Amino acid sequence: MRVGIDIGGTKTAAVVVDRNGTVLHEVKQPTGYGAEEVISTVTQVTRQLADRAGCPVSDFRSIGIGIPGAVNTATGRVDHAVNLGLVEFELGAESARLLGSPVVVENDVNAAAVGAYRLVNGGVGGGAAGGDSGPASTGSLAYLNLGTGLAAGIVLDGSLWRGATGVAGEIGHIPVDPSGVICTCGQRGCLETISSGSGISRQWPTDSSSPVHDMMRAATEGDEVAVRIRDMLFDGVATGVRLLVLSVDVQSVVLGGGVTSLGQPLLDGVRGVLRTWSSSSPFLESLRLDERIRYIPDSFSAAAIGAALIGEKTHD
Repeated sequence: MRVGIDIGGTKTAAVVVDRNGTVLHEVKQPTGYGAEEVISTVTQVTRQLADRAGCPVSDFRSIGIGIPGAVNTATGRVDHAVNLGLVEFELGAESARLLGSPVVVENDVNAAAVGAYRLVNGGVGGGAAGGDSGPASTGSLAYLNLGTGLAAGIVLDGSLWRGATGVAGEIGHIPVDPSGVICTCGQRGCLETISSGSGISRQWPTDSSSPVHDMMRAATEGDEVAVRIRDMLFDGVATGVRLLVLSVDVQSVVLGGGVTSLGQPLLDGVRGVLRTWSSSSPFLESLRLDERIRYIPDSFSAAAIGAALIGEKTHD
């Protein structure tokens, strides 16, 4: 058995998987802030999983951790994870010391890409990728995370592709609007500023816990501002899909993250934009962009499962 942990900005999900990648047990709890709280969260969820599995932690063959931030995958060090208050923190080494099992640390979106790849190819339990079309299996895939930020993880020929310096897939920081707002990265008008959860919250301020759903309801009711924001969301996600296909020609683009809780309306809207673009471009039409996308169901813990699978590959 192997453990996979997805450390989010507010909550942590952890799973135990068997040799086939099937989820046997799952736990969730709030994520603490700062090095001590994060390591405490890791140890707590791992021990909870051991209790549920009826075994000591040492029986787990590996522990994989996905975390939002810049990670040195060779050493398990988190160079920085701003939302968690971590800077140059040896998460892998400290977790291994406390738990007594091999630990591997990966960026959370990359981990989710590995989980999504296994899901699309029928290798894990817990549901199927959503959407009414898309390849039944795939040798290459991009997982487009639409969460607080926007980024992609890329799997080519079954292997995670990080790029020369580990920033492959950071398409959220491609400028698309020269007159747009300044992004957190310092550039102006990045894709992330219009098609992420934080981008929507900025454009549609509300006291609600779900600005994205509030905006979509208002758009459905005909609110002009909401319609504009919704259409920008669809255009932005479609731009991300087009970028990923044109740059690495992946067979599937799987949408995940909090914004995908919109479900089929999001998928239909993005596909509609892609079809409109393709109608005036024989080149784009030949790529069948609208047929390449699908989304991850809310019930599937892609990053946690992917982290467990990365641990399997690293410590087999």
